[in-house]
Amino acid sequence: MLGAAALVWVGAVGGLATGWWQPAVAAGCAAAVLGRRRVRLALALALVAGGAVSGSAAAARTEATLTAPLPATGTVDLVAEVIREPVTSPFGEQILARVRHGAPPLPAGLTIVIEPWEAMPVVARDVVAVGGRLRDRPGTLRNVAYRATVTGADVTVLSATSDPAFVVGNGLRSAVLDRLAQHDSGAAAALVAGFLVGETSGLTAAALDDLRRAGLTHFVAVSGSNVALFLAAWWLVAGPLGLGPRLRAVSGLAALVVFVVATRWEASVIRAATMAGLVLAGRLAGVPIDVWRALGGAVVALLLVSGQLAVDVGFQLSVAATCGVLIGIRLAGPARRGWVRTVLVATVGAQAAVLPLLLLHFGTVPLMSPLANLLAAPLVTAATALSAIGLVTGTAPVVALALAAARGVLAIAATAAGWPQLDLTGVVVVAGVALTATRRRLRRIMAGGLAAAAVAWMWPAAPPSVPTVTFLDVGQGDAIVVRDPGGRTMLVDGGRDPAVLRDALRRNGVARIDVVVATHGDADHVGGLAAVVPSRVDQLWYAGAQERGDMLEELLSVAGAAGVETRAVVGGDRAMLGLIAVDVIGPSRRYGAENDGSIVLWLTAGGASVLLTGDIEAVAQRELPRLRPDVLQVPHHGSATTDLRWLADTVGGVAIVSVGENTFGHPHHAVLDALAAMGTRVWSTHHDGDLTIELAAAPADASR
Repeated sequence: MLGAAALVWVGAVGGLATGWWQPAVAAGCAAAVLGRRRVRLALALALVAGGAVSGSAAAARTEATLTAPLPATGTVDLVAEVIREPVTSPFGEQILARVRHGAPPLPAGLTIVIEPWEAMPVVARDVVAVGGRLRDRPGTLRNVAYRATVTGADVTVLSATSDPAFVVGNGLRSAVLDRLAQHDSGAAAALVAGFLVGETSGLTAAALDDLRRAGLTHFVAVSGSNVALFLAAWWLVAGPLGLGPRLRAVSGLAALVVFVVATRWEASVIRAATMAGLVLAGRLAGVPIDVWRALGGAVVALLLVSGQLAVDVGFQLSVAATCGVLIGIRLAGPARRGWVRTVLVATVGAQAAVLPLLLLHFGTVPLMSPLANLLAAPLVTAATALSAIGLVTGTAPVVALALAAARGVLAIAATAAGWPQLDLTGVVVVAGVALTATRRRLRRIMAGGLAAAAVAWMWPAAPPSVPTVTFLDVGQGDAIVVRDPGGRTMLVDGGRDPAVLRDALRRNGVARIDVVVATHGDADHVGGLAAVVPSRVDQLWYAGAQERGDMLEELLSVAGAAGVETRAVVGGDRAMLGLIAVDVIGPSRRYGAENDGSIVLWLTAGGASVLLTGDIEAVAQRELPRLRPDVLQVPHHGSATTDLRWLADTVGGVAIVSVGENTFGHPHHAVLDALAAMGTRVWSTHHDGDLTIELAAAPADASR
């Protein structure tokens, strides 16, 4: 059955990539012609054709959504059905919804994203009235394509769904989250919510990054073990009804539907629930289905229904990890040999199976993940089981024990996050070491090499020989490292993703930071700072005269709890970072626009100057003192909000644009045209990667 799954998967990937309608039809016709003469080949061709058709259909649906005509943009009033709960994103809260009707008229069924003014307590299948500004901004959210965005939206719930599965599933999900909130509102409760219903929005970006780097994120990706626990609890509750085997199987199938709705049909949930459903269906039909056939059958069925899953990272990892666990358990032998050995071998099997995917999608893998999983697995099981029992029975001490176990998991993740991460080269080296260890003559050489490598890994990188400013490639956002030969380091902003920032700092040899500057509270400037502020920073600067916003307030709270000194800076403040003079030249007053309130820094050293501008726009730009730096960070990622006259008066020989993939049109063509007309050398982190400027003399170029 796994062979059939592989064939369908190949067809689906091909269909998604190239729109294999004609080859799919040809393969299907060939299968029909071959018929009984070559049954296996005919079946193989039919499976590939089925996958290709499914993939092609998925690609066509996505393309149709992204390119659907919009009759109008501007102010709209519409009625829509919520597809799923609000997602907290770098753009604020976002709600996926499907249009029913609107004024001006919009196509029924059009998928949109709603960005409300304030947080909205809506759930999947709610019908809402929406008023706001419709923008022609297509994209994807949680792997779902949407055509446009309604910004600044007023949202009113008109009615809840009457679908029985959603009524029960939404009620179960809300009950779990509400009762957890009554006991605790901290990180432990947020983690337990992830164990039970896959809801991780309450976890900070830093905590999620710790889980990822420790190799523990699969515990909050609801999957097979959660399905098994849920079905066991369901049958335990239904026990007094005295249901026979067939009715128990039927009730189990109904329970799976409720569980999928309650956990919001993530790819891992769908895979696990489909496997369980096939096993239960086999019982109804009197046909036993083992776990391997269930896995293969689930993959075939799901890919034939939705070819898009073939390229879904969560689905890929879920299937690969399941294969690895099953192989590991088989290799471990009978359970009587010890649960420690079974858990360890299963974990190693899962890690080995997902390793190629982790390298492909994320670039690194945690070396010590098996150990972290061995320590965390019993606590996760205890937290999940105890919280379920405690919440159902209303027993506070049991819930308290579950929360204590969850805190243990968070502590393990925080510790293991600092353990080595391996890229492709590291994986090859470790594999080579493992093979070498089997040769006695090479063991001493290997031990010496490992000792030397450990010293090299722990030895701090030497500071640069001259003052430098490095613009880090962190995607759509800003992150700039300023370093002095004496070892002093300043980090200006941190992008939106803690994991991306941590990797960028590591590849540039930055281990300790003296000062972090949060220019303003936008997510693409301060979202990533949670990776460094609690652990390796002495001082945090923020704009003293400006509104701080929720994300910056949270960062300041984290800094205070970690004992990091915080300092509100204003225009006119000055500091020395070793040989580098750091002058704060903005904001000089309180601005109505948050971007204009960004901290602006003038850096000078070795006869060279750099102007770091955050996201300031035309108003704040015109109020800066007249300067002409050797290197200018183009404000607001090259946005059209830049005053082109100010730009012409200010820019010198080099301009840096900190930018990544985005839907905002950054950098704007008018800004790039203006820079080109002035003969300025323009570098972009998106196209050129990390960019280092040496301040030993007036720079005319940047090194990558």
